[in-house]
Amino acid sequence: MNKIILASKSPRRKQLLEWAEIPFEIVVNETDESYPGYLSKEEIAIHIARNKAEAVQTSCAKDAVVLAADTIVVLNDRIIGKPQDREDAIRILSDLSGNKHVVITGVVIKKGEDELFFADSTDVYFHDLARAQIEFYVDKYQPYDKAGAYAIQEWIGVVGIKSVSGDFYNVMGLPVSRVVRALKSFE
Repeated sequence: MNKIILASKSPRRKQLLEWAEIPFEIVVNETDESYPGYLSKEEIAIHIARNKAEAVQTSCAKDAVVLAADTIVVLNDRIIGKPQDREDAIRILSDLSGNKHVVITGVVIKKGEDELFFADSTDVYFHDLARAQIEFYVDKYQPYDKAGAYAIQEWIGVVGIKSVSGDFYNVMGLPVSRVVRALKSFE
């Protein structure tokens, strides 16, 4: 597979591409993550990913393949972003405790004028979590850079998640197997 440009500073997306043995380099340009209010949840994730891809594409070779993604967490039709601080992280995880939420990752792959995009959704069910468990996780792992205030591959995922319906790696930030298949169309 040809080398791609990953338009993300996420260590999890980097790790997933490394596991898939996809050659890549990271190029990131800061982008606005706002979106029009009329978009569906899937369209929001794609919209933000597209902005990331376009911001990076301007500084790359015209024939470069740029991969961008954005992950959102949705609980009861409400988007849960990254926590602002410790108390916000505790509040978010308390809301997720005992409930099902949806993790949606929007993916955009661009090469010149060609673009492929999709959104992948995974249902995640949390066990009921005690406040002490939530505080332990927040204090030890400091999940302030994670939508939904958690990472499935960390302690909270091991002890707190009851089940996952869909792509596990999507919850980490990238539906890798679907991305690999999509990248083949750019070879």
